[in-house]
Amino acid sequence: MKYLYPKDLANYITNHWQSLDKARDGKRATDSVWESLALPDKEALEDLLSTCYQASLMTHEGENVAFRLILADPDQFAAFEGLPEGVQKLEFADYLPFSTSTLRRLSPAASYSRSMIGIRFDAEVGLEIWGIIHTGPRWLHRSHGGRGAPPKLPPALVIKVMGPGTLEVSRGNKTLVSLSEGKVLGQSLNVFSSAWLQEWFEPIRQERLELHRQASQGTDEEWSELDPELTKIIDQQMMKRVIAAMRAFRHGGTLIFIPPDRAAELTRSNPYLTMKYKFAEGEGRARFRTLIIEIMNTLASLPSANSHLVGWEEYQQTMDARIIPLDESIFEMSHLISSLSVADGAVVLTKRFEILGFGAEIHCETTEVGTITKSLDLEGSKCRTESTLGVGTRHRSAYRICHELKDALAIVVSQEGNVQFVRWSGDRLVFWEHQGSYDFSTVN
Repeated sequence: MKYLYPKDLANYITNHWQSLDKARDGKRATDSVWESLALPDKEALEDLLSTCYQASLMTHEGENVAFRLILADPDQFAAFEGLPEGVQKLEFADYLPFSTSTLRRLSPAASYSRSMIGIRFDAEVGLEIWGIIHTGPRWLHRSHGGRGAPPKLPPALVIKVMGPGTLEVSRGNKTLVSLSEGKVLGQSLNVFSSAWLQEWFEPIRQERLELHRQASQGTDEEWSELDPELTKIIDQQMMKRVIAAMRAFRHGGTLIFIPPDRAAELTRSNPYLTMKYKFAEGEGRARFRTLIIEIMNTLASLPSANSHLVGWEEYQQTMDARIIPLDESIFEMSHLISSLSVADGAVVLTKRFEILGFGAEIHCETTEVGTITKSLDLEGSKCRTESTLGVGTRHRSAYRICHELKDALAIVVSQEGNVQFVRWSGDRLVFWEHQGSYDFSTVN
């Protein structure tokens, strides 16, 4: 196998840099702004990536070095000041040399989750570090879930050093490519963007909308109309939070989602699974639906001067005293579910996020899944067949249950933090690697 390194990554970036839209905040950037954020020459780009790569192999006080940096002059951040929507620029009185040792020493102060290291390129001076940009943690909400919008960034080169030999390159907030395990990898699969996942949960969202309409008819107040996409996004944020917390535990775990009409069957003796810890019917296990209906009703009842549908943007921005604790309750529910996943066995939920139980042992011993289909795109139109011989017990159990319960969905998180979505699709068992970059050579 040929391993790839920063020089190969530089070639990829140079060839694909213009493939990302020249847009910022939904508007086309001016030519002058765009030119000022262009890549440096190829030699400087290779030097930049090589230095970051070498820094990724270092440690600081026993911890792996991790940081984010952005290649943009300090004056590019004049329009982005002010947390939480923008960023806070802190420019050094004296610029620092761009080197592995400087990055290593700065990395603890420029916390990966909350700050970026600002660098610039000058044809005469070369690369240098000019300061720190404090972004806050909202940028993590895209993958970890959350109500706040990510901070605005100029469409400049961003490099994330995520671990030994692992770099991710973006243009502003748009991911372009990564280097990991000696492979140059393309943009990751975000399964939440797939049409099939939205269709799978659609009946439950229609059910909520009907309950919301019934509540609105029972009041004398005039309620705003809700964007039908609202509960889809809240669902996604909930699931992202659960997955992020499961990854953080570094234990691994499995979530099994089933249709609500199978709850009674699977909480009794059945040939598919046995839950060591079952929850009794009641508000406790069905709490998520109560919370999301309350959010819908409260948001619709808020005074609004807008003529458009009330949706995710309003939910993100509102500081209403009733919405904030509801959002906090959903946040705590996500941590509850992820905590249950630490126990041996799967957590079993319905599509309504009703928690049926945990510590579930998967049976289906007579079902042997020797191969499985790996989807290389969001909708499963490009696939390849893989053997299951090299996978662990947790994954094999998920494959067996989804082979037998063809209306189930499994989400499997490994100890290393890799995430798979597994389901029966059409006439085959398929899995998607969520937010796991894929090699373009396997697709083209």
